[in-house]
Amino acid sequence: MSLPNDLLELLSSEYDKLENLVNAMNFDDESPVNQIVEVYYQIINVSSMITVVKPQLAQNNDKILHAEKFISDKFNSTIHPKIMEHITNSISDITDNLQSLNSAQKSKETIETEAKLYEKLREIMSTKEFVKQYDAGISHD
Repeated sequence: MSLPNDLLELLSSEYDKLENLVNAMNFDDESPVNQIVEVYYQIINVSSMITVVKPQLAQNNDKILHAEKFISDKFNSTIHPKIMEHITNSISDITDNLQSLNSAQKSKETIETEAKLYEKLREIMSTKEFVKQYDAGISHD
């Protein structure tokens, strides 16, 4: 096999992983932060592979065109905005919960709950920054 064909097979495999990750996302539930990060990592991975493989092929390849269409039409136009909205809503919900816990006399349970909420908030805000960097990248394309 030649290098472009090997790369095309690898791209195909990575694209399948991406599609499975995106299809597994559930916005009704709280999508775990690591699942969101994994999807963006895979999007960046597949996009980078397309950039490497595409110039090495004499003609446009259906696999590449399909992957590009999935990323631009499905992910960037539909899924990415849903993820941004989900993250923003999660931050708002956690902030509201933390504000409602604000009382002068705090029990041990309240303090532990508050600590967990602050940790979750930090994790989601960090993920939001990561997602915003991706957003800035697609805005410049």
